[in-house]
Amino acid sequence: MDTAIRRQTIADLLHRTARRLPGKTGLVCGETRWTFAEFDAVVDRVAAGLSRLGVGKAGRVAVLARNSHAFAAMRFALARLGAVLVPINFMLKAEEVAYILRHAQAQMLATDSGLAETARSAAALQTAVKQFVWLPSEETSRPAPGMTSFHDLAQTDGAPPAVDLGSMDLAQIVYTSGTESSPKGAMLTHDAVLWQYASCAVDASIASGDVMLHALPLYHCAQLDVFLGPAVYVGATSVITAKPTPDNLLPLIAQHRITSFFAPPTVWISLLRSPLFDQTDLGTLRKGYYGASIMPVEVLKELARRLPNVGFWNLYGQTEIAPLATMLGPDDQLRKAGSCGRAVLNVETRVVDDEMRDVAPGQVGEIVHRSPHLMLGYFHDDERTKAAFQGGWFHSGDLATIDEEGYIFVVDRKKDMIKSGGENVASREVEEMIYRLPAVSEVAVIGVPHPKWVEAVAAVIVVKAGQTLTEQEVLAHCQQHLASFKAPKSVVFAEALPKNPSGKLLKRDLRDRYRGVFEGG
Repeated sequence: MDTAIRRQTIADLLHRTARRLPGKTGLVCGETRWTFAEFDAVVDRVAAGLSRLGVGKAGRVAVLARNSHAFAAMRFALARLGAVLVPINFMLKAEEVAYILRHAQAQMLATDSGLAETARSAAALQTAVKQFVWLPSEETSRPAPGMTSFHDLAQTDGAPPAVDLGSMDLAQIVYTSGTESSPKGAMLTHDAVLWQYASCAVDASIASGDVMLHALPLYHCAQLDVFLGPAVYVGATSVITAKPTPDNLLPLIAQHRITSFFAPPTVWISLLRSPLFDQTDLGTLRKGYYGASIMPVEVLKELARRLPNVGFWNLYGQTEIAPLATMLGPDDQLRKAGSCGRAVLNVETRVVDDEMRDVAPGQVGEIVHRSPHLMLGYFHDDERTKAAFQGGWFHSGDLATIDEEGYIFVVDRKKDMIKSGGENVASREVEEMIYRLPAVSEVAVIGVPHPKWVEAVAAVIVVKAGQTLTEQEVLAHCQQHLASFKAPKSVVFAEALPKNPSGKLLKRDLRDRYRGVFEGG
């Protein structure tokens, strides 16, 4: 029997949705608007054009670009050829991009006008990249000279070649943005990504009637595979933008009557603080998602008060599990505030001690998973793959507690746990206490070197516009409500906290910036 008859891969999803819902609006980006039938046809033509450039099964194609309709089309076009997508963080420097290009052995690099210079510089640093594809951005831009234009690919005559593609073939290599000396390339198969799409549709209630705004970077697996992929799978309408700022997002929600939106807590906080928030009609919004970090409880309460018709989901996971692992739904947001919920449909999750024994409720352990979502391993890195799957479970590196009902509460990343005077301090516990101060807009708690305590707790705070707060007020509040070893030894105020394009707080940058705060004792 022809294996294509039963095939289920990323290559097939858009095509099937286009057959079911040909005239429905599938994708909107700037002035571009495609029905699912048009989206499908564009992907076929782009795939045919890429094939003529030599892209084939298992070939690695890197994408260094901001969000656009072209990025979305490239994602599905590469899948139709059986090629491997390698999305790259566009905030990286040329040397960092070059490392990924070399490690993944990419032979083609797709980029946009704003990143073309970085792309060329990176490719020149002893990589195998031979060809460049220019992708148009959300706004009109001229093709970069010397690159194959996406527009030309999208006008290719003929269909893409038939490919013998299976669910266990590699779909993408996604490089982690961790703090280790070199990024790790998580190898994700079509099968892993599709099982994860099913979990998203069921547990995150992604449905065909959604009009979903995609504003966080598509190079990150959260926006790409928790939202864009499942939206295409079920036939929801996707509105894509590259600018996750309040001045852009709030008008887009009103203009396109957005019903569904994902952002990390930092972006939700920026929306709440924007003067446009109360001036914008957000009445169509019904589903709000957050991830990357736990939403502060006080911010959750504010969201519930100011967006009373929006149900919120906390989605937790990591790149290696494609990336969704657990979910906290709307009914539990305040009842289990601060929890990342319980395992989603196709995931089994435990919290264990160093001997792989389940911890008792309230005790701290490491989150581990088993799931068909999981990666095959790290590309060309057997040692770190073996360590990640030690004991027959995937080790997340996240520390957590679990309660009697099975709800998981992330305490900290192992690397973010502060050890002050021999005592472990979870930065998140201190952050939650500081968020109780009404003047606090954002806070990050870090460990910094100290001559007496070896490592001391420090808080970096952004104060709400028009309000004031002193170090003495913060210290007094924490000393009243926290054990003395948990209370910050120092408080500094900043205009903003450093974040990556996915909205994740860069605590390592803060640790570097403030490591000398206690010099001299």
